[in-house]
Amino acid sequence: MSIERALQDIRDGKIVLVFDFDDREKETDMTLASEFVDTEKVRTLRKDAGGLLCTTTPYALAKDVGLPFLSDTFWDCSDKYPLLKAMAPTDIPYDNTKSSFGITINHRKTYTGITDSDRALTIKTYADVLFSGKPVEEIQKEMGVNFRAPGHVHLLNTSEKILENRKGHTELCTALMIMAGVKPSATICEMMGDDGNARSKEEVKKYAEETGMTFITGEEIIAAWNEFKSKN
Repeated sequence: MSIERALQDIRDGKIVLVFDFDDREKETDMTLASEFVDTEKVRTLRKDAGGLLCTTTPYALAKDVGLPFLSDTFWDCSDKYPLLKAMAPTDIPYDNTKSSFGITINHRKTYTGITDSDRALTIKTYADVLFSGKPVEEIQKEMGVNFRAPGHVHLLNTSEKILENRKGHTELCTALMIMAGVKPSATICEMMGDDGNARSKEEVKKYAEETGMTFITGEEIIAAWNEFKSKN
């Protein structure tokens, strides 16, 4: 099955192609486990995907450590900056939530933060620090030591109950990481086409055949996730 192959690819540090749904974004994201991100993989995401490179965080851990949803941060500042309230994301056409965007970060040892090597350092260290298993207070201290904000790596927070009220790439790809048994953070990037739109499903399938990458759909992930939850 493609889902089994995808999970093994993730364990092996490979990139997997995830299409969400025909009635949602209708987009495919390249994804891999954040703990395996390196300069070469960032370059592949930048050149062969071309969308926004983001790194996910499970809701509970983001809340414990203190990594907010960006929309909440904007809302909390809206008395001082009323325009932020007027621009609240209440009309996302494919989503009924407030957006999964969190803050942006750079590793303190980066220069500009945007190069392939800079972003690889930021993402890999983020996964190592966040999932170190240390007490929350120590993780918070190490986050401050290692990262500055804002930066060039976009963090995404999952919804509280993954794949229940929101079924976006943030949740789909994080669920894959959980099922694969790696650190539960996915690094993702949308695959863009040359016509001004997202690359079509058919084009992505052709790319998958040419590169040997595994292509899976949101339906396959949700089916596997429901089975996984029933056993765990």
